Amino acid sequence: MKLYYSPGACSLSPHITLHESGLKFEHVLAPTKTHKLEDGTDYYSINPLGYVPLLELDDGTRLTEGPAIVQYIADQVPDKQLAPANGTVARAQLQSWLNFIATELHKGFSPLFSPATPAEYKTVVIDRLQSRLKWLDGELAGKAYLMGERFSVADPYLFTITGWAPHVGVDISGLANLTAFRARVAARPAVQAAMKEEGMLK
Repeated sequence: MKLYYSPGACSLSPHITLHESGLKFEHVLAPTKTHKLEDGTDYYSINPLGYVPLLELDDGTRLTEGPAIVQYIADQVPDKQLAPANGTVARAQLQSWLNFIATELHKGFSPLFSPATPAEYKTVVIDRLQSRLKWLDGELAGKAYLMGERFSVADPYLFTITGWAPHVGVDISGLANLTAFRARVAARPAVQAAMKEEGMLK
């Protein structure tokens, strides 16, 4: 398998998940600014939408969209219990978390990275994000991870997206449960391995 990624982007989530899975994979740098691979290949020829992550399977099948990719990875290694079994209430709860992170947080942060976003609109975006994050902090009370005591594929996604906060003026320092969650996830060997490969840790 090949994972196309850009350092610190949402592709960090499947990158971490692949390390957690123990599956063999190759990580391929696909910078979101240049869209050129190191060998000169135009990344748009691989993903016409130009964004990461993209997971290319050994048979050439290409999967896009982080929440779908991490569930696929989890289902390849059921013994690792990175996701509950399909068809269970717990799997639906996991998908609820993945959807919340994707729509309320991930897409919520997007306008803050655009120089074209008016300053007054950024204030509205930050307020909305902070209300969602405050609610999330409450949901993490008394839990090690989003699904309880067991780490799941929703956790690296939340870790990745909330890692953007200090870069765009979203203050999460007062959210004790989220801060503790981030420290807990950051300490995992798979997380450190993925971040090192992306040049985010020495």
